[in-house]
Amino acid sequence: MGLAEALSSGRFVVTGELTPPKGVDTGEMVVKAKDLAAIVDAVNVTDNPSARMQMSSLGGSAALVGAGVEPVFQLTCRDRNRIALQSELLTAWSLGIKNVLCLTGDHVMFGDHPQAASVFDLDAVQLLEAARGLNEGIDMNGNELKGSPALFAGAAAAPEAEPWEAQRIKFEKKIHAGATWFQTQAIFDFEKLDRFMTVAARHNVKVIAGLILLKSARMVEFLNAYVPGIHVPQQIVERLAGSDKPMEVGMEIAVEQVSRFKDTCDGVHMMVMGAEARVPEILERAGVKRD
Repeated sequence: MGLAEALSSGRFVVTGELTPPKGVDTGEMVVKAKDLAAIVDAVNVTDNPSARMQMSSLGGSAALVGAGVEPVFQLTCRDRNRIALQSELLTAWSLGIKNVLCLTGDHVMFGDHPQAASVFDLDAVQLLEAARGLNEGIDMNGNELKGSPALFAGAAAAPEAEPWEAQRIKFEKKIHAGATWFQTQAIFDFEKLDRFMTVAARHNVKVIAGLILLKSARMVEFLNAYVPGIHVPQQIVERLAGSDKPMEVGMEIAVEQVSRFKDTCDGVHMMVMGAEARVPEILERAGVKRD
């Protein structure tokens, strides 16, 4: 069962996330993807996250397809103009990649090539519109395609980002542009999640809530300082800092989050960054049944 079918079936879906190598050896990524495939519905392949140069998401997603793992192809507008973006969407479909997460992308100033020129010819909303047009058989200039894809296009959302009204408007623009499912930034404030889900329910879109496995208080300090849209509450920092086994505390927090998400959202997006082997335990302890 693919991601689209899993979401439409009403089951609580689980997605994972991997970053392609800074090089051409995809062996380790494929091994991790195969391990995850037994417990997740799809695996996101990041697209030069934080503007750090690595193998493209398209290349990484193709490697997963070749290994029999369903990818979510992340595509950012930072590095490509509208010609390249549309071309990559068509190429992705031709390679057997069905799912695409349309993103604007982090600014190059945060990455390892800060002297690079940012493109941002389109933003995430316009990229969603372009994907919808390709599905309908036309490019952004109205030119007909010779064969069209059927991409399952989604987008990102940040339920905790403020001001909320600006986030709500951005969220609804993405829905109107064609997004029917969303993966969120990591969520720690359940009241803000409920506020967000009220809007999502009104538009009948699917929401896969983001979860970052917290491994230490120092990691949390980095997230709070440098990752926009994420705020880990002080009480969580104190729980991690006050333990001589912070990873186990992080596991407890993850279980609490998944337990809450399964009653509110359509799934969970597990961002565990090297701790893929702990995902089955988190799901089991949270009472999430997998086939």
